[in-house]
Amino acid sequence: MLARTPDPLDVMVGAKIRIFRTHRGMSQSDLAGKIGVAFQQVQKYEKGINRVGASRLSRIASALGISIGELFESSEDKSAGSKSPFRLLAERDALRVLKAFSRTSDPRVRRAIAELVESVADQQPPAKSSMVRPGAAKRRERRPGTSGKQA
Repeated sequence: MLARTPDPLDVMVGAKIRIFRTHRGMSQSDLAGKIGVAFQQVQKYEKGINRVGASRLSRIASALGISIGELFESSEDKSAGSKSPFRLLAERDALRVLKAFSRTSDPRVRRAIAELVESVADQQPPAKSSMVRPGAAKRRERRPGTSGKQA
């Protein structure tokens, strides 16, 4: 059985749903509750795995306080793919970084932040996510049968 690849339009709409949802400070569970689905369904919509029907799209837009058209508007050609700003903002922590950056008013600090992020990114091999989640390092240190001390 061949796996179906998501349609680029479904992926774009899903990415915009995620952007607007995170911008509103809403969890997937919150949105799911407002539109009457499980949070796993919202995950599938946001990844473009499942298509969003017209009535559900209307409920999502209403829950997010936007028009349906805002989920389809594209400032770039639809074939721009993964480098479009909307796709980049859909990344897990990108919006957090951007919001924190916007709270910084000193131009020198802003430039330093941009240079720091660029230098870290340039030193990393391209990968999905090579960062250790907070708490994961602590769990690794405390393995059963060890005291957590290095030999």
